[in-house]
Amino acid sequence: MTTNASELPYRPCVGIVLFNRAGLVFVARRIDTKEEAWQMPQGGIDEGETPITAAARELEEEIGTNKAEIIAESQGWLQYDLPPELVGKVWKGRYRGQTQKWYAMRFLGEDSDINLDTAHPEFCAWRWEYLERLPSLIVPFKRKLYQDIVHEFAHLAAPVPEA
Repeated sequence: MTTNASELPYRPCVGIVLFNRAGLVFVARRIDTKEEAWQMPQGGIDEGETPITAAARELEEEIGTNKAEIIAESQGWLQYDLPPELVGKVWKGRYRGQTQKWYAMRFLGEDSDINLDTAHPEFCAWRWEYLERLPSLIVPFKRKLYQDIVHEFAHLAAPVPEA
């Protein structure tokens, strides 16, 4: 199998910017990294699945709830490349990085609805964070992607008035 990144495709994925009513964003700390890396929920699109369906599924699989509604969608697909030392090692060596459709969602549940102890846990801790801080919390090779996400969804990072 090749480990020349330019010969590999991007893995199709979705990502979720989950806003609470205070305008803060859900981030979680990955179980499988040595460094303290915090990220938003994301994951692959299964064959025959639409990106919207994948986003709802990934949210439930990763944080134990899908009590959320879509409030915006990224204009296009955003990509990142794996660093050279990871190409050929993650995702069974089949991809050079990910191409992602991102969805901004409003969390409709309570904090107690969030449960990281899922069937296949990916995170060990979570918190609500300011959107603009996200690029400083993610692993370096995803930083530009997170900057693009912050730019695209910044207008949504405001408290929602009580109904």
